[in-house]
Amino acid sequence: MRVTTKSDYALRALIEIANVSDGGPISADELGKRQGIPKGFLQAILADLRRVEIVASVRGKSGGWKLTKPASATTIADVIRAVDGPLVSIYGQRPEAVEYDDAAESLQQVWIAARFALRDVLEQVTIEALASKSLPAEVTERVAIEDAWQPH
Repeated sequence: MRVTTKSDYALRALIEIANVSDGGPISADELGKRQGIPKGFLQAILADLRRVEIVASVRGKSGGWKLTKPASATTIADVIRAVDGPLVSIYGQRPEAVEYDDAAESLQQVWIAARFALRDVLEQVTIEALASKSLPAEVTERVAIEDAWQPH
């Protein structure tokens, strides 16, 4: 899996929004400054997140961006899908839509299994868990496995 800059920035922006103490809006300029996200790129990301109703813009002098629902209701998988599309795609198609000849047909099963494994982590971790730095036990248990840190 390759995490795009767009997904990384989107998650970092949402953590900042979730950490606003009064739950009010935060400006895109402030989000960009806090996380070092270029303004134009951040505006495009926020537009993608608004399109799927993860965030909403608030107009006015003290306006900005805020979550549309509790941070506990949005997962990393939701965010990646919003800004980059499906978690796993082959030639721009979902794994179940790709057809292989007889010699390579088992590849489809591998891609579907890989997507399932990604979902196992990315659909468990919410923006709230990221913002509060309290990841689910299933994730911290995986991180505790020494082999998880190996770059192979």
